[in-house]
Amino acid sequence: MRRAVVIIPTYNERENLPLAVSALLEVFAAIDGWRMEILVVDDTSPDKTYEVARGLAEQHDEFTLLLNSEKRGLGGAYLRGMERAFSEMAADVVFEFDADLSHDPTKIPAFIEAIEQGADMVLGSRYAKGGGIPQDWGFHRKFLSVVGNFVIMTILGGVKVRDWTTGFRAIRREVYETVAPRLSGERFLGYTFNIGFLYEALKAGFTVVEVPFRFVDRTQGESKLGPEYVRNTIAFILKVRLADLVGRRWFKFAVVGATGALVQLASLQIWWVFLPYQVAFFLAIETAVISNFVLNNLWTFSDRRLRLSQAPLQFLKFNAASAGSIVIQQTVALLGEYTIGLYVLFTTPVLGITVNTGEVYAVVGIFFGMFWNYFMYNRYVWKKDLPSPRRSPRRPGGAKPEDL
Repeated sequence: MRRAVVIIPTYNERENLPLAVSALLEVFAAIDGWRMEILVVDDTSPDKTYEVARGLAEQHDEFTLLLNSEKRGLGGAYLRGMERAFSEMAADVVFEFDADLSHDPTKIPAFIEAIEQGADMVLGSRYAKGGGIPQDWGFHRKFLSVVGNFVIMTILGGVKVRDWTTGFRAIRREVYETVAPRLSGERFLGYTFNIGFLYEALKAGFTVVEVPFRFVDRTQGESKLGPEYVRNTIAFILKVRLADLVGRRWFKFAVVGATGALVQLASLQIWWVFLPYQVAFFLAIETAVISNFVLNNLWTFSDRRLRLSQAPLQFLKFNAASAGSIVIQQTVALLGEYTIGLYVLFTTPVLGITVNTGEVYAVVGIFFGMFWNYFMYNRYVWKKDLPSPRRSPRRPGGAKPEDL
């Protein structure tokens, strides 16, 4: 018989807890093939909810109390509860459930069915077809929930999940073991925990299923949702998107390309002092090529980084691939020089540099060349499965292959 533990984090829920436990036990009686239990994680509530929980534990074998010595927040309570449930209580699945009965306990069998059919994580969704939120919610509450979910869905996950902030969930052991180590820092101690947990679960490739339910507002006590939820959520999604952007190859290539452009323009100013413009222009390009090769190898294509023995041959290929870019840039520069001429555009220096038509055309040519370079570098220089340099096979005693 498989085991599921419903985790209920509590903080000043003295009136609500007995009602929630009674409703859950009634649902448990109709579930076959699973041993259902309740684990209350109380943050030493000022109203002494833990005393009520101790009384319930004496009455019901399915009930366990875990008391925190200090307030750990929603995320902290869930993580500690999951640790206890999956270790000492040997749970296969845990549920997240609110003590105020905002979540519909009669949906738990549907969650169990989804788990049995292969789901790794099940969400009670207010925004899937058949779900809903209270009509009497104030505008600010509806705005935070509806618009907030839409923004999170758009930025983090597309349209696969409709309710990112729901706290009504079922989670398999494998999901917890994969995701929990990734949730560190105070940001995940509060309500942002649920968003971060779901994001990491989806990122890890787990199957997430939504079961619609209608959210019911609490009738006893006060909501724990505070302004820190909005701050932490915004900080989390911005951090995730920034990390994702920085990790993308095309972004790295663009940064390296922009760096190369600065190297080229700066070196052009130096070479032009001693040499004719076209010669200085060519040398500036080659200076940027060397810079780009090193930076692309160390960062843009770090997953395909060339070994020292491969670098000379691939650098020659890099230069050959860059020839197309050089032709493009030279063509643009020549057209600018011979049709308009190298005349000063601004009498006032810009950042200490006198900008003329030659430099303007050089910038235009650089951007055209970047598109060409990305394709050629990705396809021919740092291509996937680049063969290792051939080495003569080592034979016992230094014997040659033909001697064996």
